[in-house]
Amino acid sequence: MDKDKYFAETAFSDTDAVARYTEGPLRFVPGFADMQRMASLLLAERVPEDGRVLIVGAGGGLELRAFAEAQPSWCFDGVDPSAEMLALAEQTMGPLASRVHLHHGIIDIAPDGPFDAATCILTMHFVEREERRRMAAEIRTRLQPGAPFVAAHLSIPQSDGERAVWLSRYAAFAVGSGVESENANKAREAVDSQLSILTPEEDEAILRESGFSNVSLFYVGFAFRGWVAYA
Repeated sequence: MDKDKYFAETAFSDTDAVARYTEGPLRFVPGFADMQRMASLLLAERVPEDGRVLIVGAGGGLELRAFAEAQPSWCFDGVDPSAEMLALAEQTMGPLASRVHLHHGIIDIAPDGPFDAATCILTMHFVEREERRRMAAEIRTRLQPGAPFVAAHLSIPQSDGERAVWLSRYAAFAVGSGVESENANKAREAVDSQLSILTPEEDEAILRESGFSNVSLFYVGFAFRGWVAYA
Protein backbone atom coordinates (compact mmCIF):
# COMPACT_ATOMS: atom_id res chain seq x y z
CA MET A 1 0.00 0.00 0.00
CA ASP A 2 1.44 3.39 -1.01
CA LYS A 3 1.51 5.72 2.00
CA ASP A 4 0.51 8.74 -0.07
CA LYS A 5 -2.55 6.94 -1.43
CA TYR A 6 -3.41 5.56 2.00
CA PHE A 7 -3.27 8.95 3.68
CA ALA A 8 -5.29 10.57 0.92
CA GLU A 9 -8.09 8.05 1.39
CA THR A 10 -8.20 7.88 5.19
CA ALA A 11 -8.15 9.98 8.32
CA PHE A 12 -4.97 11.82 7.42
CA SER A 13 -6.92 14.01 5.02
CA ASP A 14 -9.97 14.33 7.30
CA THR A 15 -9.94 17.70 9.05
CA ASP A 16 -11.56 16.55 12.29
CA ALA A 17 -9.43 13.42 12.58
CA VAL A 18 -6.25 15.38 11.89
CA ALA A 19 -7.19 17.86 14.62
CA ARG A 20 -7.40 14.94 17.08
CA TYR A 21 -4.24 13.23 15.86
CA THR A 22 -1.92 14.40 18.62
CA GLU A 23 -4.05 12.57 21.21
CA GLY A 24 -3.69 9.22 19.44
CA PRO A 25 -0.07 8.15 19.95
CA LEU A 26 -0.21 8.72 23.71
CA ARG A 27 -3.28 6.48 23.94
CA PHE A 28 -2.29 3.76 21.48
CA VAL A 29 1.52 3.59 21.69
CA PRO A 30 2.91 2.36 25.03
CA GLY A 31 5.65 4.62 26.34
CA PHE A 32 5.33 6.99 23.39
CA ALA A 33 6.89 10.01 25.08
CA ASP A 34 9.77 7.96 26.49
CA MET A 35 10.34 6.35 23.10
CA GLN A 36 10.72 9.84 21.59
CA ARG A 37 13.14 10.80 24.37
CA MET A 38 15.19 7.65 23.80
CA ALA A 39 15.26 8.39 20.08
CA SER A 40 16.52 11.89 20.75
CA LEU A 41 19.29 10.55 22.98
CA LEU A 42 20.33 7.99 20.37
CA LEU A 43 20.56 10.70 17.73
CA ALA A 44 22.50 12.98 20.07
CA GLU A 45 25.25 10.37 20.43
CA ARG A 46 26.44 11.27 16.93
CA VAL A 47 24.67 14.43 15.76
CA PRO A 48 26.77 17.59 16.19
CA GLU A 49 25.50 20.58 18.15
CA ASP A 50 24.42 22.32 14.94
CA GLY A 51 23.16 19.13 13.30
CA ARG A 52 20.62 18.75 10.54
CA VAL A 53 18.05 15.97 10.94
CA LEU A 54 15.62 14.46 8.41
CA ILE A 55 12.17 13.49 9.75
CA VAL A 56 10.25 11.17 7.42
CA GLY A 57 6.54 11.06 8.25
CA ALA A 58 6.74 14.42 9.99
CA GLY A 59 3.01 15.14 9.91
CA GLY A 60 1.56 16.10 13.27
CA GLY A 61 4.92 17.42 14.45
CA LEU A 62 5.17 15.40 17.66
CA GLU A 63 8.72 14.13 17.20
CA LEU A 64 9.77 17.41 15.60
CA ARG A 65 8.71 19.26 18.73
CA ALA A 66 10.29 16.69 21.05
CA PHE A 67 13.64 16.79 19.25
CA ALA A 68 13.64 20.58 18.84
CA GLU A 69 12.95 21.10 22.55
CA ALA A 70 15.69 18.63 23.51
CA GLN A 71 18.28 20.05 21.11
CA PRO A 72 17.94 23.83 20.70
CA SER A 73 20.62 24.11 17.97
CA TRP A 74 19.45 21.35 15.62
CA CYS A 75 17.53 22.16 12.44
CA PHE A 76 15.13 19.84 10.66
CA ASP A 77 13.64 18.88 7.32
CA GLY A 78 10.28 17.17 7.65
CA VAL A 79 8.58 15.18 4.88
CA ASP A 80 4.97 13.99 4.78
CA PRO A 81 2.44 13.23 2.00
CA SER A 82 -0.48 14.84 3.86
CA ALA A 83 -0.81 18.61 3.54
CA GLU A 84 -3.26 18.65 6.44
CA MET A 85 -0.80 16.81 8.69
CA LEU A 86 2.01 19.17 7.72
CA ALA A 87 -0.20 22.12 8.67
CA LEU A 88 -0.78 20.44 12.03
CA ALA A 89 2.99 19.96 12.41
CA GLU A 90 3.57 23.66 11.91
CA GLN A 91 0.90 24.42 14.50
CA THR A 92 2.35 21.87 16.94
CA MET A 93 5.83 23.36 16.60
CA GLY A 94 4.65 26.88 17.42
CA PRO A 95 7.64 29.25 17.75
CA LEU A 96 10.03 26.34 17.06
CA ALA A 97 8.73 26.12 13.49
CA SER A 98 11.41 28.53 12.29
CA ARG A 99 13.94 25.70 12.63
CA VAL A 100 12.00 23.36 10.36
CA HIS A 101 11.61 23.10 6.59
CA LEU A 102 8.49 21.09 5.74
CA HIS A 103 8.16 19.25 2.42
CA HIS A 104 4.87 17.92 1.01
CA GLY A 105 5.39 14.50 -0.54
CA ILE A 106 7.07 11.15 -0.01
CA ILE A 107 10.77 10.46 0.56
CA ASP A 108 11.72 11.37 -3.02
CA ILE A 109 10.93 15.04 -2.34
CA ALA A 110 13.35 15.21 0.59
CA PRO A 111 16.54 17.27 0.09
CA ASP A 112 19.64 15.28 -0.80
CA GLY A 113 21.39 16.21 2.43
CA PRO A 114 23.71 14.92 3.61
CA PHE A 115 21.90 14.83 6.95
CA ASP A 116 23.47 14.07 10.31
CA ALA A 117 20.58 11.76 11.28
CA ALA A 118 17.09 10.68 10.28
CA THR A 119 13.97 9.24 11.87
CA CYS A 120 10.85 7.52 10.61
CA ILE A 121 8.45 7.08 13.52
CA LEU A 122 4.99 5.48 13.28
CA THR A 123 5.18 5.61 9.49
CA MET A 124 6.65 2.52 7.83
CA HIS A 125 3.69 0.29 8.68
CA PHE A 126 1.72 2.32 6.12
CA VAL A 127 3.74 0.96 3.18
CA GLU A 128 4.29 -2.52 1.77
CA ARG A 129 7.59 -4.34 2.13
CA GLU A 130 9.15 -3.35 -1.20
CA GLU A 131 8.25 0.32 -0.82
CA ARG A 132 9.49 0.20 2.76
CA ARG A 133 12.83 -1.10 1.52
CA ARG A 134 12.95 1.67 -1.08
CA MET A 135 12.14 4.30 1.57
CA ALA A 136 14.89 3.03 3.84
CA ALA A 137 17.38 3.01 0.97
CA GLU A 138 16.45 6.56 -0.02
CA ILE A 139 16.90 7.70 3.57
CA ARG A 140 20.27 5.94 3.68
CA THR A 141 21.54 7.82 0.60
CA ARG A 142 20.74 11.14 2.29
CA LEU A 143 22.81 10.48 5.42
CA GLN A 144 26.38 11.20 6.36
CA PRO A 145 28.52 8.05 6.75
CA GLY A 146 27.89 6.66 10.22
CA ALA A 147 24.80 8.82 10.82
CA PRO A 148 22.09 7.27 13.02
CA PHE A 149 18.65 6.34 11.75
CA VAL A 150 15.78 5.63 14.16
CA ALA A 151 12.69 3.77 12.96
CA ALA A 152 9.70 2.78 15.10
CA HIS A 153 6.41 1.25 14.01
CA LEU A 154 4.07 -1.71 14.40
CA SER A 155 6.07 -4.94 14.20
CA ILE A 156 4.87 -8.25 15.67
CA PRO A 157 5.46 -12.00 15.56
CA GLN A 158 2.89 -13.62 13.31
CA SER A 159 3.10 -17.40 13.56
CA ASP A 160 0.50 -19.64 15.24
CA GLY A 161 -2.04 -16.88 15.92
CA GLU A 162 0.47 -14.45 17.44
CA ARG A 163 -0.70 -11.58 15.23
CA ALA A 164 -4.22 -11.71 16.70
CA VAL A 165 -2.85 -11.86 20.25
CA TRP A 166 -0.63 -8.81 19.80
CA LEU A 167 -3.33 -6.78 18.10
CA SER A 168 -5.71 -7.62 20.93
CA ARG A 169 -3.10 -6.27 23.33
CA TYR A 170 -2.84 -3.16 21.16
CA ALA A 171 -6.58 -2.59 21.63
CA ALA A 172 -6.47 -3.43 25.34
CA PHE A 173 -3.77 -0.85 25.95
CA ALA A 174 -5.88 1.78 24.20
CA VAL A 175 -8.89 0.93 26.37
CA GLY A 176 -6.68 1.19 29.45
CA SER A 177 -5.59 4.63 28.21
CA GLY A 178 -9.17 5.90 28.10
CA VAL A 179 -10.26 4.98 24.57
CA GLU A 180 -13.82 3.68 24.32
CA SER A 181 -13.83 -0.10 23.80
CA GLU A 182 -15.80 0.18 20.56
CA ASN A 183 -13.35 2.71 19.13
CA ALA A 184 -10.33 0.67 20.22
CA ASN A 185 -11.73 -2.42 18.51
CA LYS A 186 -12.43 -0.44 15.34
CA ALA A 187 -8.85 0.79 15.39
CA ARG A 188 -7.64 -2.78 15.83
CA GLU A 189 -9.68 -3.95 12.86
CA ALA A 190 -8.39 -1.09 10.71
CA VAL A 191 -4.78 -1.82 11.69
CA ASP A 192 -5.24 -5.51 10.92
CA SER A 193 -6.87 -5.00 7.52
CA GLN A 194 -5.20 -1.83 6.19
CA LEU A 195 -1.64 -1.67 7.49
CA SER A 196 1.43 -3.60 6.37
CA ILE A 197 2.75 -5.17 9.56
CA LEU A 198 5.89 -7.27 9.25
CA THR A 199 7.70 -9.42 11.77
CA PRO A 200 10.62 -7.93 13.73
CA GLU A 201 13.00 -10.16 11.78
CA GLU A 202 11.67 -8.84 8.46
CA ASP A 203 11.94 -5.24 9.63
CA GLU A 204 15.54 -5.69 10.71
CA ALA A 205 16.37 -7.41 7.40
CA ILE A 206 14.98 -4.44 5.46
CA LEU A 207 17.28 -2.06 7.32
CA ARG A 208 20.30 -4.21 6.53
CA GLU A 209 19.28 -4.71 2.90
CA SER A 210 18.99 -0.92 2.58
CA GLY A 211 22.61 -0.41 3.58
CA PHE A 212 22.33 0.20 7.33
CA SER A 213 24.62 -1.54 9.79
CA ASN A 214 24.68 -2.24 13.54
CA VAL A 215 20.90 -2.57 13.67
CA SER A 216 19.84 -2.59 17.33
CA LEU A 217 16.45 -2.88 19.00
CA PHE A 218 16.00 -0.12 21.59
CA TYR A 219 12.25 -0.04 22.22
CA VAL A 220 9.37 -2.50 22.56
CA GLY A 221 5.89 -1.35 23.49
CA PHE A 222 3.48 -4.28 23.00
CA ALA A 223 2.89 -4.27 19.21
CA PHE A 224 5.39 -1.47 18.52
CA ARG A 225 9.15 -1.78 18.13
CA GLY A 226 11.94 0.70 17.50
CA TRP A 227 15.45 0.29 16.11
CA VAL A 228 18.54 2.39 15.71
CA ALA A 229 20.89 1.70 12.78
CA TYR A 230 23.77 3.51 11.13
CA ALA A 231 24.51 4.64 7.59
